Amino acid sequence: MGIGDRRRERREERRDDRRGVGRTTYRMRQKLVSIGDDYWIEDEQGQRLFKVNGKALRIRDTLVLEDAEGNALLKLQERKLRVRDSMEIEDPSGRTVATVRKALISPLRERFSVDVAEGPDLDVQGNVVDHEYEITADGEKVAEVSKKWFRVADTYGVEVADGQDAVLLLAVAAVIDQLTHDAG
Repeated sequence: MGIGDRRRERREERRDDRRGVGRTTYRMRQKLVSIGDDYWIEDEQGQRLFKVNGKALRIRDTLVLEDAEGNALLKLQERKLRVRDSMEIEDPSGRTVATVRKALISPLRERFSVDVAEGPDLDVQGNVVDHEYEITADGEKVAEVSKKWFRVADTYGVEVADGQDAVLLLAVAAVIDQLTHDAG
């Protein structure tokens, strides 16, 4: 067995350990350009499950999280006139589902707070810029974001615990990426 084979085997073992019971991992593309681009969120097998549809509007930037058939699930809108960076997540009828705000900035870690309309609020902590952070609710980890799980450049994973609202947590990750890597 060569060195490359051993590395591949260790990588598979780590992936198997991480894929423990009670979690689903989604693959997202790191935001590289400004609003106006679209990208797909895939499962671990590469199946396209959700689309992030970037739309440029006059007053605010908007992303729409759609299912694979193009049905709008959530709308993510940046609020430009606020003092702190924030984005609202709305359902298709325009009702606010959650508001994501930058809470604290330090040299290596950022913190975001997510005010959820119906359910426990979320706390986001870690190295957000490098896509290495956790999302917790009432002190319990509900999702983890990591770039280490994929070798593909500009890709990161969002691992969602079973029983959690995957669509909302994927929207939160997209919002954090937008607020942290705002190129527009």
